[in-house]
Amino acid sequence: MLNLCLPTDMTDSNKMIINLALFGMTQSGKSSAGNILLGSTDFHSSFSPCSVTKDCCLGRSCHLCGFMRRGGQEITLQIQVLDTPGYPHSRLKQEHVKQEVKEALAHHFGQEGLHFALLVQRADVPLCGQEASSSVQMIQELLGHAWKNYTAILFTHAEKIEEAGFTEDKYLREASDTLLTLLNSIQHRCIFQYKKGNSLNEQRIIILERIMEFIKENCYQVLTFK
Repeated sequence: MLNLCLPTDMTDSNKMIINLALFGMTQSGKSSAGNILLGSTDFHSSFSPCSVTKDCCLGRSCHLCGFMRRGGQEITLQIQVLDTPGYPHSRLKQEHVKQEVKEALAHHFGQEGLHFALLVQRADVPLCGQEASSSVQMIQELLGHAWKNYTAILFTHAEKIEEAGFTEDKYLREASDTLLTLLNSIQHRCIFQYKKGNSLNEQRIIILERIMEFIKENCYQVLTFK
C-alpha cells in the first residue's frame, strides 16, 4: 500500500535526509550513478556482458553541510540511495527482481518514505522496444498511481550527445516515440550526467541540485510503502 505524506526527517529543521531509488536496464549505469550521488564507491560498478547487480543495496552519503537553505537556515543534507538489479536481468527472473525491489523499498523506505525514483538510461542507447518498457512498468507497479510525480530520467553517458553534435534540447526533440511518450508522462523531468568536463564532485552537485528542484516541486512529499 502506498501513501503520500511528509517525511519524519523534516521535523529536524537543520537536517534533511533524501531517499532515492535507481531503476533501469542492465548496464545502464545505475550503480555508477549511485556512486556519484553518494560521493563514494559503495556500489560495485564495472563493464560486463551480463547483469552485475544481483541484490538491492542501500548506500548513505556523508553529511553535506550548507548544501541548501530553507526558512533562512542552512540545511545539512544526507543522501540515501537504493541501487536495484537491472530489469530485465540477464540471470534473474523478472518476478524475482520485482519482489526483491518491492521488499527493499518497504524495508528501507517503509516509514521514512521515498522522495524520488530515477530511471537510469544510457543517452547513447535509444529507448525503445519491450525491454525498455519493462523498467517503466516495474516503476508503475511498485510506486503506484503517483509514479509520474516521483520519477525522473537520468541520462548517463551524456557526453556522447555532445560528441555527436547534439544539444540536450535537440537530442530530446529527436528522441524515439517511446522516450517522448515517457517524458510527457513525467512532465519532462530529466537530468544529464556527463563524464567529461566536470569533476565527480561538480557532477554530483549539479545532479543533486536538479533532484532537489523536483523534490521541492512535490512540496517535499514522499511515497511510503507498507
